[in-house]
Amino acid sequence: MASWATLSPSIVEYFEGEDFYRCGYCKNESGSRSNGMWAHSMTVRDYQDLIDRGWRRSGKYVYKPVMNQTCCPQYTIRCRPLHFQPSKSHKKVLKKMLKFLAKGEISKGNCEDEPMDSTMDDAVAGDFALINKLDIRCDLKTFSDDLKESFESEDMKGKNSKKDESSELIQSQDVEEKLGSGEPSHLVKVHTVPKPGKGADLSKPPCRKAKEIRKERKRLKLMQQNPAGELEGFQVQSQPPSLFPPKAKSNQPKSLEDLILESLPEDASHKLEVRLVRSSPPSSQFKATFQDSYQVYKRYQMVIHKDPPDKPTVSQFTRFLCSSPLEAENSHNGPDCGYGSFHQQYWLDGKIIAVGVIDILPYCVSSVYLYYDPDYSFLSLGVYSALREIAFTRQLHEKASQLSYYYMGFYIHSCPKMKYKGQYRPSDLLCPETYVWVPIEQCLPSLENSKYCRFNQDPEAVDEGRCKELDRLQVFHKKAIMPYGVYKKHQKDPSEEATVLQYASLVGQACSERMLLFRN
Repeated sequence: MASWATLSPSIVEYFEGEDFYRCGYCKNESGSRSNGMWAHSMTVRDYQDLIDRGWRRSGKYVYKPVMNQTCCPQYTIRCRPLHFQPSKSHKKVLKKMLKFLAKGEISKGNCEDEPMDSTMDDAVAGDFALINKLDIRCDLKTFSDDLKESFESEDMKGKNSKKDESSELIQSQDVEEKLGSGEPSHLVKVHTVPKPGKGADLSKPPCRKAKEIRKERKRLKLMQQNPAGELEGFQVQSQPPSLFPPKAKSNQPKSLEDLILESLPEDASHKLEVRLVRSSPPSSQFKATFQDSYQVYKRYQMVIHKDPPDKPTVSQFTRFLCSSPLEAENSHNGPDCGYGSFHQQYWLDGKIIAVGVIDILPYCVSSVYLYYDPDYSFLSLGVYSALREIAFTRQLHEKASQLSYYYMGFYIHSCPKMKYKGQYRPSDLLCPETYVWVPIEQCLPSLENSKYCRFNQDPEAVDEGRCKELDRLQVFHKKAIMPYGVYKKHQKDPSEEATVLQYASLVGQACSERMLLFRN
């Protein structure tokens, strides 16, 4: 398999200055500010480094909020799945799904404790006009022809190819099937902690108590039958095949995998499958299910986000959720599905009811978006798929040990409806000045006092990945690759260096040396 060093380089076109646009969170007409670039192509290694510096993609547009100026600062947040334990509200959602699958039961009180249906997490996600404008501005066809002359060789084409079917994984809800066959991913939100006085907890204590009593009775009965060893046997009996070692104590809570893979009766009312299909480049299964997936997206946008029927077009859907600059990559020590962009399709009784859009990167699964059939809102699909996504990350970690984080996009403390991501613990926020990860518990007190915060408490700490040697930055100009030190000798525009310097400061030294900055 091709290593990252032998892959075609990332090609980006940086837009000088800052973009001002309507904020999707506080609705300020021009308060949202960011720097952006169009990614004609990008390696997963480069994108991993970019999101670790606060960047995020929306289609092929990659942007970074101007944190100390934007109206609603957006902090990159990641969860640590290897140490994740589902909360009571998480378990409630998983049990609700199991009851629906087993008996067809539909819970009353439709997701009242869910903070919001899957929101447009990206600051520019709703501005499809911007993405369309950038697509035209970049003149992709002409650019593509230039690239072919400069980079393409038959050797490079062969190294990155991977058969479609190997990237299409299917997972049944049956307990016999392994979690890793095709876990879901998507971005999503989670239940809030019940508020005092709201009444959501009133029915929980009796129910919880009854369950504990039943467990205790069974445990005592087993101990009486075989005091020496039955206690451990009881614990194992309640645990489906898991990725992790058996629990040492019988009273230890069930793992996330236990809860997701709980067995269903043979006459279960419904069957749920999760299929992982590569979206870019599109696999055969992605192409075959494109229209079905688009129809779910269209209904979701119209019902949940109140879009008029003519707004969620095929073109919008493709540019926002199907197009990706990420190159499909495979590695001998990476996940079987490879790296890149995927759609996680949730199939209920033979039809798609939800789709999670994700990127699989060297160190993480990164959520992009979730859309679902509004008829199934009662299943809290946002929360459910987020939990499945965390389990998926854990599964990928079994094969690719360095892949151990789940990136949830941006955490926006100043927007009450966007604070739910902080409930997936343990999690970290990215310091916007030094780009180090800080546990969210240490960040929250500062965020209560100020929208914008430097989380790194060391006043002497600096951005270790900052650009220190601008002349080493790589430029793609007139079908030739050259270091900036050579390129600048032929430039007379005084603003050119300021633009390149701004770009380099935002992407950092490593990416500036690997990625090619397209200058027309």
